[in-house]
Amino acid sequence: MSSTMDLKSRYAELKATQPHTYLRNAAAELGVSEMELLCTQLGDGVTRLTDDPKVILKDVPQLGRVMALTRNNDVVHERKGSYKNPTLEGHVGLFVGADIDLRIFWSHWASAFAVEERSQTGTRQSLQFFDPKGTAVHKIYLLEESDTDAFARLVAKHKAADQNAPQVALTSPAPRPEMPDAAVDAAGLQQGWLALKDTHDFYMLLRDFRVSRTQALRLAPKGNYAVPVSPSALRATLNAASSEQVPIMIFVGNPGMIQIHSGTVTNIVDARGWLNVLDPELNVHIREEAISAAWIVRKPTTDGMVTALECYDAEGEQIIQLFGARKPGIPELETWRNLVATVEKEHLL
Repeated sequence: MSSTMDLKSRYAELKATQPHTYLRNAAAELGVSEMELLCTQLGDGVTRLTDDPKVILKDVPQLGRVMALTRNNDVVHERKGSYKNPTLEGHVGLFVGADIDLRIFWSHWASAFAVEERSQTGTRQSLQFFDPKGTAVHKIYLLEESDTDAFARLVAKHKAADQNAPQVALTSPAPRPEMPDAAVDAAGLQQGWLALKDTHDFYMLLRDFRVSRTQALRLAPKGNYAVPVSPSALRATLNAASSEQVPIMIFVGNPGMIQIHSGTVTNIVDARGWLNVLDPELNVHIREEAISAAWIVRKPTTDGMVTALECYDAEGEQIIQLFGARKPGIPELETWRNLVATVEKEHLL
């Protein structure tokens, strides 16, 4: 690991030549974690907060309307709104609102910071949370209408006594390799799939049969429960949802967070090699070339069949998932089912 002063100097040189580079991109270029690079600014616009994210997030609703950002390597999900209806105890935390809708997996949260980025156009304030490796899990950016006094109170209340940079785990456990398909109880997996009552039970099914998501898709029940389609199906689905104004749900996550948008999308734009949703309340940026596999997936529930488009990278990690907008107890929209059926027909592999 580079010394803090050496890294700070290298970062300053990089910013001098690339003044508009994002922190994540700069960290990758310098061969360090995003959190390590942020820590070179401790005491200069960056404040380390206590390491318990639950107590910090409990006060976030006081900030009013903000922008929530969750990303993985290939998709960025930015949603404006207010943090409402928190449930922060237990292994999985929740914020459930019409705008900000989050599923929080605490075991991947390790450190937190308040950040004030100063520029000629003003100061941008944010809360930023990182996993043990120093990778960003979630960020919260203040907007013009946010309560900056509440932000100041939050930072003062949760400022860590120790303002030194936290330790970063340089390695992570190797992912468990898939067992051979032939070793999987495929009949049992398929029976469990057909018996699903809720889409959230799918994770338990994967765990019980010790299979990855993509392995389960390969071994799905016969029929149209898991249909491989071209990666271009994502673009086609977003364009169709936009032109037909079919409300959808966009899930984007990393190991520590899933962020969800529910509603329509309108402005689908290509920019600098990314496929983008650029709407007033929602921005989604997708590195389309990273999609190695895409599947249309159907799961039975007590409310009827639920249909999704799931996209995966070359390592089999899910990078984005689309559903038709729905609530528990309400069947899936026929307009969504028809849209997906058309995409399936036109982009079938």
